Amino acid sequence: MSEKLDILVVEDSPTQALQLQFLLESEGYEVKVARNGREGLEFLEKQPFSIVITDWVMPEMDGVELCRAIRAKMDKDYIYLFLVTAKSSKEEIVKGLEGGADDYLVKPIEPAELVARLATARRVLDLEETLKERNREISRLLHTDHLTKVFNRNHLDEQLTTVCKQALRYKRSLTVVLCDIDHFKKVNDTYGHLLGDEVLKAIARALKETIRFGVDWVARYGGEEFVVVLPETADDGALPACERMRQIVADLRFADSHGGNFLVTASFGYAVMPATATNKAVTGYDLIGMADDCLYRAKNEGRNRVVGAIYGRMNDER
Repeated sequence: MSEKLDILVVEDSPTQALQLQFLLESEGYEVKVARNGREGLEFLEKQPFSIVITDWVMPEMDGVELCRAIRAKMDKDYIYLFLVTAKSSKEEIVKGLEGGADDYLVKPIEPAELVARLATARRVLDLEETLKERNREISRLLHTDHLTKVFNRNHLDEQLTTVCKQALRYKRSLTVVLCDIDHFKKVNDTYGHLLGDEVLKAIARALKETIRFGVDWVARYGGEEFVVVLPETADDGALPACERMRQIVADLRFADSHGGNFLVTASFGYAVMPATATNKAVTGYDLIGMADDCLYRAKNEGRNRVVGAIYGRMNDER
């Protein structure tokens, strides 16, 4: 963490709160002051703080109760908790640490000791952030196709069921699209697998660029097939969306090793679950099955086209 951390001071004595605030601000920290534990919790619900320094003895909610409440409620980002006390017996200190405090300060607070202990807090928070970042990276790798950088089958298996259940619960439409590159084996046989990989990557990028950022998503289904999930997309939006994807793929040009170029096309099958769907047993993979039937028809009818179905009946749409 390169930036200074925000600190919440919880202290019922205005004089001691002001002294602590002045000391912390002189070290470059942004400081807010709460008068008791309950007010401290209200601050934390409105604004994130990396460090809380709380007095032990306070009205309404004391410091140990506040530490317990923070640990019970605030689990998104780690908060480093200091308990300030005039009690110096080991039994009391252990009680405070068992309540959730990370460290303690004994009154009167020595400025040099406070600065040193804040440096320790920063190291702990830095390690916590590093661990979270590594976990995010591991999760990203586990859910990303290594070649095309779109989502992989793991992500599809985990998320499609959830997306379908949400659509049914909130009565929202959902479209699932299958995209298959036409004659992809011929591309590999003619131009080689390395150029075939470039075709896969280019088409994956094109699909991502065509859909709504943060709403729709693309996953590699296997080989030269991709699944595109379009939440809140009904039949009147599904066909234009698929046509845009089909056209952007058809417009791509690839350079071969002889100085020429070649084109590829893709066929699309889609299935729409309308907002009016009443069968709560329908799953995302039921929609993929319907989309696959449509894709099969698109292939048989000449490729480079779109065929769609609405859950419960088939459409012949191109």
